[in-house]
Amino acid sequence: MKVAVIGATGFVGKNITNELANRGFEVTGISRTEQVSEKPNLNYKAVDATDVDALSVILENFDVVISAFGAGWTNPTIYEDFITGSKAIQKAVKQSGVKRFISIGGAGSLFTPDGKQLVDTFPADNPFVPGAKAARDYYNILKEETELDWVFFSPAVDMHQGITTGRTGKYRLGTDYPVVDENGNNVLSVEDLAVVIADEVENPKHHQRRFTAAY
Repeated sequence: MKVAVIGATGFVGKNITNELANRGFEVTGISRTEQVSEKPNLNYKAVDATDVDALSVILENFDVVISAFGAGWTNPTIYEDFITGSKAIQKAVKQSGVKRFISIGGAGSLFTPDGKQLVDTFPADNPFVPGAKAARDYYNILKEETELDWVFFSPAVDMHQGITTGRTGKYRLGTDYPVVDENGNNVLSVEDLAVVIADEVENPKHHQRRFTAAY
């Protein structure tokens, strides 16, 4: 199976790319800058994700496209840039003829028990709010997509470089609400996020909907 990973050099994309390559998939990592791979089944292509025509040509003949596109958490225009980039990637996937599309979003669109989306419960001055709102709003855009066999993945709220669990290969799945442990924590390492996505590539369980995972 041939899999393309957009944003392959970022925190999430790098781990997904490595997990897929380690499982023997034929993987192409896509980023703004050319990278060198030491693995025979992994290569890299450099392209601007907002260049729809150039990206669509690269994506032709893949079985699955995964977007781990990010606009940079410290970027003052993260909201606009994330929406623009995500919409361009979605258009390029359709233009390429690939049907299976997995988009990595955020946890902000998950719901609390009282029906609020998490991003709407954050303090207004939380620096992650613009990015979280961008991921939430793009998910609403993606929900209108009818041509692609898409899936939107919301990571755990606590999924960052400070999570040192590493790769356990264990997780529990959910849909629209955070998966919490017995202490109410919603945690997943980036290595196990990559396991979740690779498992979804190997054995698709979700179609035209969102899902999430945590320990």
